[in-house]
Amino acid sequence: MPGLLPNAALPAALAAAAVLFLADARAADYSSPLQGAAAGDAARGRAIVANRQVGLCLLCHTGPIPEERFQGNLAPPLDGAGDRSTAAQLRQRLVDARSMNPSTIMPSYYKTEGLARVSAAHQGKTILTAQQIEDVIAYLQTLRAERAP
Repeated sequence: MPGLLPNAALPAALAAAAVLFLADARAADYSSPLQGAAAGDAARGRAIVANRQVGLCLLCHTGPIPEERFQGNLAPPLDGAGDRSTAAQLRQRLVDARSMNPSTIMPSYYKTEGLARVSAAHQGKTILTAQQIEDVIAYLQTLRAERAP
């Protein structure tokens, strides 16, 4: 069939696409808070993470939020997130999760373009506000692995 790559060329084509995708992801600057947001508040961030109607984080992740039962196990635990990722990396993952992992099931909490199957009522709207993103980042940065003295 014309237009199809032979099996031998497929890995090379995928590798080239991955390099282009990663270059595009790195072009965005996630080192500063989102425009219009103040410094994050960890207490507000914890409330967002724990709230199953707002962040939905505990649907997939477990976290040090003992009052919330039935936490998820599909994604990495939130414990130690502050050790594993910088604020910029967390911001990138929250804003556009697919920029870091194209096959992730994690939603992009602050993206409005290039999404599939978005209801008419939610088109052009973000899941979380810029301030909520910064608050969640502030909370996740507090989650450090316990170290023995």
